[in-house]
Amino acid sequence: MKMKIVLRTWWYAGLVLSFSIAANPAFAQDYPAKPIRMIVGVAPGGATDILARAVGARLTETFKQQVIVENRPGANHIIGGELTAKSAKDGYTIQMIPEGFVINASVYAKLPFDPLKDFSPIAIVANVPNVLVVHPSLPARTVKQFAAIARARPGQLSYGSSSVGSPSHMSGELFKAMAKVDYVHVPYKGQAIALVDLMGGHIQFLFPSIPAAVQHVRSGKLVALGVTTAQRATALPDIPTINEAGITGYEVSGWYGVIGPAGMPQAVVARLNKEINDYLHVPATRKQLSNEGAEPRTGTPEEFGVAMATDLQKWAKVVAAAGIKIK
Repeated sequence: MKMKIVLRTWWYAGLVLSFSIAANPAFAQDYPAKPIRMIVGVAPGGATDILARAVGARLTETFKQQVIVENRPGANHIIGGELTAKSAKDGYTIQMIPEGFVINASVYAKLPFDPLKDFSPIAIVANVPNVLVVHPSLPARTVKQFAAIARARPGQLSYGSSSVGSPSHMSGELFKAMAKVDYVHVPYKGQAIALVDLMGGHIQFLFPSIPAAVQHVRSGKLVALGVTTAQRATALPDIPTINEAGITGYEVSGWYGVIGPAGMPQAVVARLNKEINDYLHVPATRKQLSNEGAEPRTGTPEEFGVAMATDLQKWAKVVAAAGIKIK
């Protein structure tokens, strides 16, 4: 299995390179000649949606063509992904995805598409930390206190995620394994919906993305205990990492990026990549996204493609260890 995934990674890097060679400058000069649809595979309000609308607004301004964000929630971006994969390869349907998009390959027994072969990587947009947040009624104000409560009440606490196999779900499963605790997972059709239930007291904790949760933390509706990345987050500088708070070695850092259907003209991919990267290099953009919990990240389509393939392999091990599988 490991050899198969490694070979697949190199195959995918070669495929991306072949797209780079097949440039079509004439087509790119006329692009875009009509509105662009940007698919978001979850309900409005989560990090995927927030980043899609930010990037979409920039592209609308640059291209002088409307970029329409279309939410198609369900099955951890699979519904949206199938729509994108089957769309025309002309650059007028693209999709914002989280790292969970490639995790699906390990979680689901069968997908209606291959998360690598059936898509064109366009641009990586940001690294987005998740954050462990609890309802204020739970008497935990540190990661160690939370872990102690979970150990004392095995199977009694419940947490939500944006869907099975999502980064928020994987964050919870990795914490469960490393902290040696047990609790119940409740999947939702988006982080925003899970956050509503958390604030309503229907679940006790959550590992949402910082962009989705930061305003609720600042308002006091939720209590942040630890961020999932190796470094503290700019948006929540006073909140320790889960690693420094006592779960040594814990780290989850999820990327978000833009893809399109496989076979897009390389010149169109290059144009989209350039415009998105230019936007992310603007100091005001970087400051705004960082304050909201998303750390801007730029790169080539080829680099994004390799990141997708590499992380598919990385998370396959976590999924297997947690015994997560959907038929």
